[in-house]
Amino acid sequence: MSESPTGSPPERPNARGGQRVNGWLVVALLLVVAALLLRYRLPILSDLRDPDAKPRAVTPRGELADVEKTQIEIFREASVSVVHITTAALARTSDFGVARVPQGTGTGFVWSEDGYIVTNFHVVSGAQSAVVTLADNSTYTASLVGLEPSKDLAVLKINAERGALRAIPVGQSSELQVGQNVYAIGSPFGLQQTLTTGVISGLGREIRSLNNAVIRDVIQTDAAINPGNSGGPLLDSAGRLIGVNTAIYSNSGSSAGIGFAIPVDTVNRIIPDLIRYGRVERPALGVEIVPDSVLEDMRRNGIAGLDSEGVLIQTVLPGSAAEQAGLQGTRFDTEERRYVLGDLIVAFDEAPVTKAADLFDALDNAAVGETVTLTVIRAGESIEVELTLQPLPTLNP
Repeated sequence: MSESPTGSPPERPNARGGQRVNGWLVVALLLVVAALLLRYRLPILSDLRDPDAKPRAVTPRGELADVEKTQIEIFREASVSVVHITTAALARTSDFGVARVPQGTGTGFVWSEDGYIVTNFHVVSGAQSAVVTLADNSTYTASLVGLEPSKDLAVLKINAERGALRAIPVGQSSELQVGQNVYAIGSPFGLQQTLTTGVISGLGREIRSLNNAVIRDVIQTDAAINPGNSGGPLLDSAGRLIGVNTAIYSNSGSSAGIGFAIPVDTVNRIIPDLIRYGRVERPALGVEIVPDSVLEDMRRNGIAGLDSEGVLIQTVLPGSAAEQAGLQGTRFDTEERRYVLGDLIVAFDEAPVTKAADLFDALDNAAVGETVTLTVIRAGESIEVELTLQPLPTLNP
């Protein structure tokens, strides 16, 4: 290694001097930043607070809109008739213990001031007990009065003090039109006394009950109906009951703007039976009919007398309304060795009957004791027959 001319080691850069220069640069930059902050006065906490702050003056609201007044009045009048229903089932906790386990919640409404409450069948199905909470938060243990699974309807009974209940006004669903305003009151997700609004989106819809029976003439609405609304009332703009909220169409389980309500005309026909008998008394003609598929085979085989569409009577039950009215069943003529066709029902109170389902629908909308007119084809001639419908259980062959 070479030496310097003087013989001393070579000089090395002063590291401390370089650090001193960099430090001064940092200080200079901080001073520039501080100057900019002062120049543009960036807010600090003391600048954000005002010790003299006061409440804002209230802007006068003015009159409520007419539609708001209507909605408020409907809710005020109808909500006192809407109840919250909590159900429970009994579950075994040990070899000797049983506990009451909450099962679900739903909505109902006061049908009459003597304590009858209407709700959905699926709200109380499988429950061992039910508690009804009124709009004033008073609670009552409910007793089951009657069920109609095929229409998803049920009736409960509570023993409330005189004057504690107000029956909901009843309307008529046959008068409804698509586009009418409607209002739903219920307990979605357990939130009691909730009002939602919408319109009638469709009429004459069909849905299926828990026992897979078809419920017809159902009202479709876009008023929000969520879990917990089931059994609650659907009201028109006069505050009248027009339907019982029962189902939604949704992929998520929450309202998607497609809700369904059982029409009040059906409710008003079913509920009195449930209160009187605990079940629905179904009207019947007192006949056995030829299945549609067999009737079609008979037509394909060229059997005469089946040119018209309708329902062929196979047997008239003894002692039935059909026998008393003179209806005739299909029989085998032993002398001519051939079948003689019975009456072919083609109309029920002027409503066309082309298949068995039409006849069942007509009976479903009729009542025991009602007099109806059947149009039948007998030996090629059209005749009308009047008969009074009898309850189905009393008809024995």
